[in-house]
Amino acid sequence: ELNIYYSMNENGFPENALRMTFVSNHDLNTWEGTMFEKFGNGLEAAIALSVVGEGMPLIYNGQEAGNSKRLEFFEKDPIHWREHPIGDLYKKLLALLKENTALWHLYPGGKMIPIQNNHKNEVFSFIRMNDVDKVFAVFNFSDVNKKIICTESLCHGIYTDFSDSKKIEINSFTYLNLKAWEFKIFIR
Repeated sequence: ELNIYYSMNENGFPENALRMTFVSNHDLNTWEGTMFEKFGNGLEAAIALSVVGEGMPLIYNGQEAGNSKRLEFFEKDPIHWREHPIGDLYKKLLALLKENTALWHLYPGGKMIPIQNNHKNEVFSFIRMNDVDKVFAVFNFSDVNKKIICTESLCHGIYTDFSDSKKIEINSFTYLNLKAWEFKIFIR
């Protein structure tokens, strides 16, 4: 479970340690599979979590170009560089990371605060906030559409939806409809 993973990371490293978060690297790509093989339909959500969660996002060579092959480990294996929706997603997420101080690394960035929801085994949600900014992130890591409600007052407020820049008010009566493998990032 992701709450356990992030809790172990927080307790297992010094407070000022900066951990790298990623969906692929040279070992994983070569020996275990491409990001598409490993994450399937959940790839975009996994990428978003690697950027907005605590840690420094690592982008492995070719991810932004949608590299769909396992690269040779000890051989020259050129990457086919091209525009790709994964690259567009990374650009948008990294722009958010740069502008929203709650997502910054270490201080003044905010720690991940788990937010309980009605689908805790399939939907991962958390807040990151500081004195200036706040981000509420929700990830449906299942292959089924989910109707999510978060009753914790910490997530309540008026936000801008990262995906479409529309305003949304989240309170105890707000249902968030997330499609299978969809994620939502709300910014304040």
